[in-house]
Amino acid sequence: MSEELLIKPIAHIYTDFTEKFGIPRQSGLIDELKGRIVFEPQYRRAEALKELDGFSHIWLIWHFSQADAKEFSPTVRPPRLGGNRRVGVFASRSPFRPNSLGLSCVKLEGIDYEGENAPVIYVSGIDILNGTPIFDIKPYIPVADLKADAAEGYTADTKNYFADVDFPDSLLSKIPENKRSALIKILKNDPRPSYKADEAQRYGLSFAGFNIVFDADGKKIKVKSVEKI
Repeated sequence: MSEELLIKPIAHIYTDFTEKFGIPRQSGLIDELKGRIVFEPQYRRAEALKELDGFSHIWLIWHFSQADAKEFSPTVRPPRLGGNRRVGVFASRSPFRPNSLGLSCVKLEGIDYEGENAPVIYVSGIDILNGTPIFDIKPYIPVADLKADAAEGYTADTKNYFADVDFPDSLLSKIPENKRSALIKILKNDPRPSYKADEAQRYGLSFAGFNIVFDADGKKIKVKSVEKI
């Protein structure tokens, strides 16, 4: 028996990322990346968030709105594995999955109950595109969610990859001071797919209203220009 369920966004999240390139591959990798969650009018109810501020972190269930898969593929190629090694889609966090659902654990920075469109939730450690629909919000509960003996699978081999970043002060100074640390960490995490890591190439990254152009070769990244969009 086939059953289809219709789910609608309860909110949208607003971040500094207007395109997918540069977004961290997982939530929590860059604490400085902020997000603002604005509820749809029918869900703007303060009582729906009662006691949420007692939790330090929350889970977001959201939509990969720019990655809807046309056909089901049982395997995917995680970028960190070099582009040739395939793993099962359900053994990955690839955006190309049957229902295009994303899951992120983010830090709850605060809730604004008084401003425009209140209540508005502020979070950090995001890995989500600007304007992404949010389907649900749940508290992170350490006794249930933290598994100290969890196995890391193939991610154990890729988690410590970092690039060497050369960001001249004359260019970094063009970026607002409160965005600089996050941008440097985005580059250190190397937004390129691993199969391109050995190719000398120029890239453009859109972040916080700026276009950052950089050259990359191996593990070395050098920023060449910063222009306001």
